[in-house]
Amino acid sequence: MNTVLLIDDDRSFRDALSHLLIDNGWNVLQAEDGESGIQLALEHRPDIVLCDLLMPRCNGFQVCRKLRANKDRLPATKIIVTTGSGYATDKLNALEAGADEYLIKPVVPTELTAMLARIIGKKTPMTPSDTILATTTHPTRLKFWGVRGSIPTPGQDTIFYGGNTSCTEIRTDNQIIILDAGTGIRPLGVSLNEEFGKEPIHLTLLISHTHWDHIQGFPYFLPAYNPKNKINILGFEGARKGLENILSAQMESSYFPISMLEMPSNITIHELKEMEFTIGPTRVEAQFLNHPGICTGYRIITSDGSISYLTDVELFQRMRAQKQPSTDEQNFAREQDERLADFVRGSDVLILDAQYDAAEYETHVGWGHSCVDDSVAFAIAAEVKRLFLFHHDPDHNDERISRLVARGRELVAEKGSNLIVEAAREGLEVFLEKTKNS
Repeated sequence: MNTVLLIDDDRSFRDALSHLLIDNGWNVLQAEDGESGIQLALEHRPDIVLCDLLMPRCNGFQVCRKLRANKDRLPATKIIVTTGSGYATDKLNALEAGADEYLIKPVVPTELTAMLARIIGKKTPMTPSDTILATTTHPTRLKFWGVRGSIPTPGQDTIFYGGNTSCTEIRTDNQIIILDAGTGIRPLGVSLNEEFGKEPIHLTLLISHTHWDHIQGFPYFLPAYNPKNKINILGFEGARKGLENILSAQMESSYFPISMLEMPSNITIHELKEMEFTIGPTRVEAQFLNHPGICTGYRIITSDGSISYLTDVELFQRMRAQKQPSTDEQNFAREQDERLADFVRGSDVLILDAQYDAAEYETHVGWGHSCVDDSVAFAIAAEVKRLFLFHHDPDHNDERISRLVARGRELVAEKGSNLIVEAAREGLEVFLEKTKNS
């Protein structure tokens, strides 16, 4: 019997993959971090080591190097690095460190089957288990509380669409999920306090990235000041500092009178390592986006359908086209956009960056945002049902945004698509109708 060692700090991921492998004739060992994984590998000499890239204490690169330094004890062991990152440099670094294969999460069983068969010359057929989604008596609802990009823009000319920065609320499967903590989270907090009164509030805040317009409202989030409440904050580590450090830094005494430690609610901050996880019964998938730093898009898969949130992203093809790319670069750009389209494919709702028009984009190449023409074309290609243009430019007034919506609908008509195009606006509520496929 072949042996595989799973090294991953996400126990649920290890357990799920372990069941699949055991059912298909594998002997499975598990380790929750790189250091213990190295010890198990040296002791048991597994055929395969399946190791996550991003782990505390000892990351995937280090595991590869240390195992390859013990070739005399592990002459036949193959290493597969799993990661949520789609960056080419990470794959190259993993292969240079000694990995045999590189697998992007979430792991698709059929892809893993083919990889294992290729490595050891033995077929291990798998079929993904069906996901049973919890039902709820209330339909899934999302509400926009902040839709602006870069900086808040109050004033007479932004009243209709709103001037608060990014914040979207989702109610689904008895969960409260908040996407980003821009200034829109302040009125959301007021509304939650009024709704729940003296009852405790339990919610999850998903951070797409830690640019200021996506976190600047958190110090003003009233539920964070009630000791009865539980707030679970999830996000990926920033480029230079951890998520907790970044959130607390904006509340240092130089900037804010109350520190994050003084917030009396039960706040837990968890830096995500996996690209698929659950919030209660609700499944969430994540995908890194083309934007400066570490920026993540989320797909919320509910019992009523799916909502995809790609708030800050610069689609590759137009970006690369500005630089007279080679054929290989053109193919890479197309593949990256296609991969992202596959991630959101068939979504009931897609909330997507459309900060510029095509002419504006020409002077903003490389800023990390897309134009409405590309966003609409992307949504059509991904076969989503309803597109909300998001992250409105601070220089765009209500009239300008409405013209962008008209442009988007014109493009849809030209393509003969059934896509519904709207602009996200503060206070707008959207309900998902239950469907068989989400």
